[in-house]
Amino acid sequence: MKLLNAIAGGFTAACAITALHQYIKRRDENAPRMDLLGMESITKILQKAGVASPQEDKLYYITMAGDIFSNGVYYSLAGVGKNKTWLKGSALGLAAGLGAVLLPGPMGLNKKHSNRTAETQLLSVLYYFAGGLVSSAVAKLLEKSTASKGEQVKQKVEDFL
Repeated sequence: MKLLNAIAGGFTAACAITALHQYIKRRDENAPRMDLLGMESITKILQKAGVASPQEDKLYYITMAGDIFSNGVYYSLAGVGKNKTWLKGSALGLAAGLGAVLLPGPMGLNKKHSNRTAETQLLSVLYYFAGGLVSSAVAKLLEKSTASKGEQVKQKVEDFL
C-alpha cells in the first residue's frame, strides 16, 4: 500500500474520532473526556520539565493538535504493508481503546475521564476501534482508486504505443 494512502487514512481517522469525541461530549454527561485527559497529561509533562502550563484555552488547542497528530501517525500504521489492513486497523483501534481505559490510573492520571461509568469505558473503546476501521477503509478506498487510475494510464500508454 502506498504510504500516502496510509497517512491519509490515519489522519482521516484521527479527525473523525476527534470530531466524534467533541460532538458526543456535548450531549452525554457520561461521554469519555479524552480532551481533559490529554490536557492533564500535557500539564504534568510541563510541570516535570519546570515549564508553566499555558492558559486553559491554549492548552485545549495544543491538546487537540497533539491528539490529531499522534492519532494520525498511529492509525496510519493500519495501511502500512500489503496485507491485512482491516485486521491491523481493528487491532490498533482496540489496543488504543483499551489503553485509554486501562492506562490512565497507572500513569498517575485521573481515571474518571475514560472510566467514570461502564458507558464511558465502552464508548472509549468504541471510539478508538471506530478510528481503526475508518483508517483501514480510507486507505483501502484510496489504494483501489489510485491503483485503478494507474492501470488506466498504463493501458492508455500501451494503446498509444
